[in-house]
Amino acid sequence: MAQAPARPQGGILSWIERTGNRLPDPVFLFLWLIGGLILISLAASLAGWSVVHPTEIDEATGQGRVVAAKSLLAADNIRNLWVEMPKTFTHFHPLGYVLVVMLGAGVAERTGLFGSAMRAALSDVPKGLLTPMIAFVAMMGNLAADAAYVVLIPLAGIIFHAAGRHPLAGIATAFAGVAGGFSANLLPGQLDALLFGITEAAVKTVFSDFSANIAGNWYFISAMLVIFLPVIWYVTDRIIEPRLGPWTPADAAEAGIAAAAGGELGPAERKGLRHAGLVCLFVAGLWLFFTLGPGTPLIDEDAAPSARLTPLYQSLVAGFFLLFLLAGWAYGRATGAITDHRSLVKMMSDAMGDMAYYLVIAFVAAHFVAMFAWSNLGLILAVEGAAALQASGLPAWALLVLIVLLTALLNLFIGSASAKWALLAPILVPMLMLLGISPEMTTAAYRVGDGSTNIITPLMVYFPLILVFCQRWRPDFGLGSLAATMLPYSMGVLLSGLVLVAAWVALDLPLGPGASVFIPVPGAVAP
Repeated sequence: MAQAPARPQGGILSWIERTGNRLPDPVFLFLWLIGGLILISLAASLAGWSVVHPTEIDEATGQGRVVAAKSLLAADNIRNLWVEMPKTFTHFHPLGYVLVVMLGAGVAERTGLFGSAMRAALSDVPKGLLTPMIAFVAMMGNLAADAAYVVLIPLAGIIFHAAGRHPLAGIATAFAGVAGGFSANLLPGQLDALLFGITEAAVKTVFSDFSANIAGNWYFISAMLVIFLPVIWYVTDRIIEPRLGPWTPADAAEAGIAAAAGGELGPAERKGLRHAGLVCLFVAGLWLFFTLGPGTPLIDEDAAPSARLTPLYQSLVAGFFLLFLLAGWAYGRATGAITDHRSLVKMMSDAMGDMAYYLVIAFVAAHFVAMFAWSNLGLILAVEGAAALQASGLPAWALLVLIVLLTALLNLFIGSASAKWALLAPILVPMLMLLGISPEMTTAAYRVGDGSTNIITPLMVYFPLILVFCQRWRPDFGLGSLAATMLPYSMGVLLSGLVLVAAWVALDLPLGPGASVFIPVPGAVAP
């Protein structure tokens, strides 16, 4: 039996870990949260808590539609719970992404492709540079949208393990990059198109001549990546990995994970990697053909320029599935890990078996998210919070800092970046335009707060999946362990993001091509 890695017994992180691990299993935690949500919704409904929806107009009155808190014990909500239960579960946003990608990734992992590829790739890479490499790839991986969660994060654990470092530190680094640095990137992508589409709609509620620029935050999000990279690097190497303690092959064996490091690659493994590489080129070429070939099925020619690549982005989950499945199959055939089609199907089945616990968590998490929406509490919290900012009368830089903090707080309860922005933008964007602050700057401030607390809230839809990834390496790793591990990243990303926003406003730097911090608005208050 391997000894558990030594970890410090004192300090705030250890207290958070001990306290968090005393919480019930995540399944029952969500059940308790649902119970509390029911009581809160009942109290809010009886108190008559309501707001005016910022975008929807009541046709009968011509005024904004009043949205009231709704008790989850109301007849229609009870009906939704029981009648829509299969739909609520199967329509849970991350579920399809996770299962589809893991069908292919399970084959690639079980044949040994991931382990051999990592050994080959890391043969000349210093261990000390793994952290910034993983963080950089994770932030850039957001161009692949949600696929980054189910592909890059478990791979990071394998990479660290292959290099003899603690795999949980690799998972934490990738999670911090993908979720904490959610908007940080060197290139605008589908998130920019999505958020600026909402921004444009919000501006047009007051100023009708504004057109969104998808590159309006290009310089800013590039700076986010540059700032967040050393923060994540420092937190991993100086705080998290020393706290986790040493990692040994015996620890992996006890966790039921085959070692992926050590030793030279054999002839069969090298042959398998060559075959897998050819398959990867084939899949990449196939997607290129679908994008640029006759009919361009992965480009929407009729859409606006900023949205034409949306089908391509949405197809990446299927692309990763096919890539891992075919590459794993090719590698397994070359090494003998796959002897016939039955062994391939067996590996896919075993991969789904590994996801059984996640399916149980996803079932209760899906219902909590749905019930939160049915109660209208999320919308009410967002509108009330934005109205408080509007009434504060603070200067421009302070308002933007508060927007970051408000978004970070709301992010603990509402995970979807687009859903939060759709609620906040109609109030925040016109309000700050009247103060002479550009829509691009308001959007940039929102993006900083949106990612910072993703990595510490169990209500984030991928949080249970990350917990499952961690438990494959250390079965006793609980909610408290994950929250304590990710808290230093969250604080580091949030504080550095706040400094970035304040400095950007103070220096009046361009946010992107043709996008500035301040705009001339007739009658605007000088910032």
